[in-house]
Amino acid sequence: MVLKIPGLFKAKSKPGPILALPTGASAIGSADAIAGSESLDELFQQAQSLQKQGQLERSIELYGVVIDRNPDRAEVYYKRANALNGLGRLEAALADYDRAIALNPSYAYALCNRGSVLERLGQPHEALASYDRAIALDPTDSLTHYNRGSVLKDLKRFEDALASYETALALNAQFAEAFVNRGNLLQELLRHEAAIKSFDRAIALNPAIAEAFQGRGVSLHALKRFDAGLADYSRAIALKPDLAALYLNRGNLLCELQRDDAAVADYLKVTKLDPLGAEGYHRLGLVFVRLKKLDFAIANFEKAITLEPAGKYMVGTCRRAKMQACQWEGLGEDLELIAQGVRAGKSLCNPLALASLIDSPALQRSAAEIWVRDQILGPREMEHDLKRIGDISPLHLVRRQSPKIRLGYFSADLRSHPVAFLTAGLFEQHDRSKFEVTAFAFGPETVDPMQVRMVKAFDRFVDVRHQSDLEVAAMARDLQIDLAIDLNGFSEFCRTGIFALRAAPIQINFLGYPGTMGDGLMDYLIADGVVVPRIHQGHYAEKIIYLPDTFLPFDSSYAIADRTFSREELGLPEGFVFCCFNNSYKITPAVFDRWMRILCRVEDSVLWLSQSTAEMCVNLRKEASRRGVDSRRLVFADRIASLPEHVARLRTADLFLDTFPYNAHATALDALWAGVPLLTYAGESFASRVAASLLRTAGLPELIASSPAEYEERAQWLAADPIRLGELRRALSQRPMPLFDTVRYTRNLEAAYQAIYDRYHSGETPAHINEHLAV
Repeated sequence: MVLKIPGLFKAKSKPGPILALPTGASAIGSADAIAGSESLDELFQQAQSLQKQGQLERSIELYGVVIDRNPDRAEVYYKRANALNGLGRLEAALADYDRAIALNPSYAYALCNRGSVLERLGQPHEALASYDRAIALDPTDSLTHYNRGSVLKDLKRFEDALASYETALALNAQFAEAFVNRGNLLQELLRHEAAIKSFDRAIALNPAIAEAFQGRGVSLHALKRFDAGLADYSRAIALKPDLAALYLNRGNLLCELQRDDAAVADYLKVTKLDPLGAEGYHRLGLVFVRLKKLDFAIANFEKAITLEPAGKYMVGTCRRAKMQACQWEGLGEDLELIAQGVRAGKSLCNPLALASLIDSPALQRSAAEIWVRDQILGPREMEHDLKRIGDISPLHLVRRQSPKIRLGYFSADLRSHPVAFLTAGLFEQHDRSKFEVTAFAFGPETVDPMQVRMVKAFDRFVDVRHQSDLEVAAMARDLQIDLAIDLNGFSEFCRTGIFALRAAPIQINFLGYPGTMGDGLMDYLIADGVVVPRIHQGHYAEKIIYLPDTFLPFDSSYAIADRTFSREELGLPEGFVFCCFNNSYKITPAVFDRWMRILCRVEDSVLWLSQSTAEMCVNLRKEASRRGVDSRRLVFADRIASLPEHVARLRTADLFLDTFPYNAHATALDALWAGVPLLTYAGESFASRVAASLLRTAGLPELIASSPAEYEERAQWLAADPIRLGELRRALSQRPMPLFDTVRYTRNLEAAYQAIYDRYHSGETPAHINEHLAV
């Protein structure tokens, strides 16, 4: 996220004309001494001289002497108000401006400065009225128009503010600060190219103006012109090396480029320059999470929360990091705080983190809508902005029917990533006689064998990493994309703003995020009758496309390594091996409690887990000991770079124990493809029902427990029944079966695409597709 520095240049005060000083006027004495020996004009000039020299308190005293002798001179009140204003004594300054205006209703300077004080006092409407009165008296004063633009911007009247800045610049083409503020305003209107030109003008007038380089860097960053943006942030820092916000923005850009060590250095600088500001610590925490230094991440998150307890998403990000480390202290309090906050519309937890913490589709929808509200413009505001921009409009597209349906898949994960491993076969199997398939790829810059395969799988593979959301949406429109399919949702590196800009007439939420994206973004969500039962439809803003089998695709060309692993080389005993290769943040204390009871009741059994982080291993061993289980019965597997080899080693396990409320998704398919039975419990939310969807499609409903207690009982029962386990393994080895049939899956999905495409061209609004398949 690009952060801006609010109010770079706020309203200014006008000094007003300074009278010529007589010889010796700079001599300084006490106010009483001066008052006894000088005329009123000479006293007034002495006061102005003191004010000009920065001796504001003494000038105020002397202005007071003049006023005592002659209380009817408007300019004296005006000058004293300016001195009071300079000292931050705003209420007293306002009173003097009011006295000056009462004596001289045509005093435009006083009205202008009165407006600037009212702004600082938090009275924007009164400030605007004061500026309007000043402009009525003197429409040629550029500073008053500039000040008016400042208050209008604060009032979110962006078009009116822009008009005021334009007038100020027409009156004074050398007004560098007005060009800066105009550029900041154009950013608010998403007009980054125009903003850059405005900052260019400011820099041409004043090459030492750090705020212009900073503002231009923000626009370049938003337009994904990373190198140029980085250079401008660095120039701004060179000019103002003690401004924390500059390092914060540069750190954010470096973080987006995954130059994490450099980002850490900038965020550390932020915390030194602004030790009482929470954002630097929060950003440090986010980078340390990516670096898998969870102890450092948690410490920084906790510092941020201490400084700003209501800071946006800080509670959620801290709790997510603690879950990755399997650090569960305070979990109950955090969950209650998050649930209450989300119900109240507060920005406490992002929706993806919430899915792993609380099993509630209602809360999931609320969290999604809060996130979209915070991160991108809402659909109504966006429609207005698009019409203003003129580059890409209208919001609702009209597309002619064509011989082929043009599909656009948008993803940061068309590389060595679970999404790519699941979808590669789907993209290759699309019927090119009916569909034209385009990839819009963003995310980390990488070249790996899966990305090479992905490039070949599409008719057109477009790298849009260095293009803004607006440019990507415009490109999709130019390519006449009919269905824009988002494979990220709210997952890492997502580009949700593309869909807020309406990249295609039909937009679909698919695969990358297990839940609704909230109102106004997507038309459809690809699901099945298990993950979204009919009674839960109200928790989803999208209409549901119900696929006849599971919603989760699978690439049947996915090879398992021709290698047999021994338990000895994997550090496993010859007893019963339960396993779970889910990410550590999915393991809750309630699930772990059940796992430990299962181990206690199944003699000579172990639990084989994926080692996500070093902290996870240490903490889970402690938690096992607290529950009376020998910590050596937890076996942690190193990650294997080769996915075929990882799946091959899974065959050594006897039973996969699922997590909830966030189930195994891709990891569940890995286990089932390897022939390892998987036991799950189906909750309420999408994420908690995925494994049940897979098992239903595989024809193994007995592995879906109806309650956590039944889950625990079935695990013990299956561990005691090797014959039944063998039958389940043989059932999973049957090929082909719907769960692993890529061609079948692709044709079902294409039929759904055709149905919503036909519905659109018949003039019908989105509706649930294949609703009879919902349970």
